[in-house]
This record gives sequence, structure tokens and C-alpha cells, in this order.
Amino acid sequence: MHAQKKVKKSDAEWRTDLSDESYRVTREKGTERPFENAYHDLKTPAVYHCICCGTPLFDSDHKFNSGTGWPSFFQPIAGTAIEEYDDRSIFFMPRTEVACSICDAHLGHVFNDGPMPSGLRYCINSASLHLKAKG
Repeated sequence: MHAQKKVKKSDAEWRTDLSDESYRVTREKGTERPFENAYHDLKTPAVYHCICCGTPLFDSDHKFNSGTGWPSFFQPIAGTAIEEYDDRSIFFMPRTEVACSICDAHLGHVFNDGPMPSGLRYCINSASLHLKAKG
């Protein structure tokens, strides 16, 4: 299996292709307001894709209610769908940023307080996702 080619666009292209909110979240590493986003409590069987490049990222079978106000998953759809980075942007508080491995879109963060089997909580911004219903 070969690696998928990285998606690179100019800032102007991203601004044209994305809503203002999706641009702010994915390209400027913003965060949505909790409980005021599209997918935090959605239970539709679906695959969640990157809003920027269409890469499948998370499956609704791995989604759970974390009570945080953002969509939360205990694992990504594939081990290569996301990349993780050290993030100390808020008062040097250590966090792990999650980004799309194909276009480097900021998705959210991952924490070590999720359910089994992984024990992880991928806390993801709805504005970084595009839902494709199953079936």
C-alpha cells in the first residue's frame, strides 16, 4: 500500500473552499463553542471525513458521549488518518493536537480519559468534519 499524497493549497484557496468557521478551526487552529456545534450529540450511523480534503477520519461506531460538548471518539478510523503533535499554546499546558494526516487540518485534541478499549478521547471540532451517513 502506498501513502496518500499530501493536499496543499494556498491560504486563498482554503478561504474559498471552507466556511469562515471551518477555516478558523482547521487552518488557524481554532475551537468551537461546546454544545453549540453540529455533531456533539448526533447519533446517526456515519463516517466523519475531513472537511478540507475528504479523508475518512472517524466512524460513528467509535463515538461516545463524553459530556464535553464536542464530538468524541475513542479511536480514529485508521492508524494513518491522523497525526498528533505536542501543543503548549495555552499557558504552556501540555496537550496533544490531532490533525488530518493528508492536509494538516487542525481537528481537535486527544486526551487519556476516554473509554476502553483505547482509554483515549479524541475531542474533535464539528467544523473540521463532514458527515457521510452509512447506508
